[in-house]
Amino acid sequence: MSKDTYATELPQLAPRNRHAHKGDFGRALIVGGSTGMTGAVSLTGMATLRGGAGLVTLAVPAVCLDVVASFEPSYMTVPLPHNEDGRITAQAELVIRERALSVDCLACGPGLGQSVAITKLVGQLYSNIAQPMVIDADGLNALADHENGLAGAAGARILTPHIGEFQRLIGASKLTPNECVERANELADRYGVVIVLKGHSTLATDGHNEYRNTTGNPGMATGGSGDVLTGIITALVCQGLPPFDAARLGVYLHGLAGDLAAEEMGEVSLIASDLLAYLPHAIRQHQESA
Repeated sequence: MSKDTYATELPQLAPRNRHAHKGDFGRALIVGGSTGMTGAVSLTGMATLRGGAGLVTLAVPAVCLDVVASFEPSYMTVPLPHNEDGRITAQAELVIRERALSVDCLACGPGLGQSVAITKLVGQLYSNIAQPMVIDADGLNALADHENGLAGAAGARILTPHIGEFQRLIGASKLTPNECVERANELADRYGVVIVLKGHSTLATDGHNEYRNTTGNPGMATGGSGDVLTGIITALVCQGLPPFDAARLGVYLHGLAGDLAAEEMGEVSLIASDLLAYLPHAIRQHQESA
C-alpha cells in the first residue's frame, strides 16, 4: 500500500468572514468526566474553544457538573445520569444522542473512567451517532472491551491512542514501534477510521495516507496533554476540515504549542494547561506561514 507522507502540505483553516457568527465555526459536544477526573474533560473543552470551535458543550456526570463548569465560563454543560462512583451510566445515551443531533463533532473519552455501563454506552454512541467523533482515553478502552470493537461506525471516527491504548485496542502486546505503525495503517484501512498514534513523531493515518509529525518535545509527556489534543482535533473538525486533515493539523499545532511553551519555561515544568496558553500563538504562526 503506497502512502503520501504529506510532509509539507498541512492544511489551513479558511479566513474568517467579518460578518461571521459563532454558529459558523461549529458546535462541539464533549462526553466525559467522572468523580476524580474532572480536569481531563475540562481540558478538552477548553482546547476545543481555543482551537476555534464556536460553541462547546460538555456532557458530564451531574455530580461533577459544578466543578467542570467552574474551570471555564465560555463552554456550556449538560448533566448526565451517573452511578454511586460518579461515572456515567448507560441511561445517558438518549441525552447524548439528542444533543449530538445539533453538533458538528463529538468527542468521547476524557476522564470517563471504566465500567461495564461505559463500555456499553461508548459502543452505542460509536455505532449510532452519524456525526464525526473523536475518541480518546477511556473511550478507547471501552471500544477495546466492546464485542463489536471498531466495526459498524455510524460516521467518521478519529481514534487517538498512545501505544499502550493502541495495543489494548488490537489485543496485542510488546509490539515494536514499527509494528505499531504497520498495524495502525492496517486497522485504519480495514475499518475506515483515522488513527492518531501518539508518541515521538506522532502518526496520523487513514490507511491510505499517513503523516508523521515533526513538532513536540518530551515536556509534553505529562497528564492531560492528550486531552488537549482531543479538543484541538475536535475544533478543527467543527470548522470544516475532513477527519484526516483535522488529525494531522491537530497533532502539528498541539506539538507546536508545546514547543513554544518549552522555549519559554523549559520542558521539565511544562503542564497540559500551558499548551492551552500557547495554542493561539501556534495557530497564528501556522497561519502566517502560509
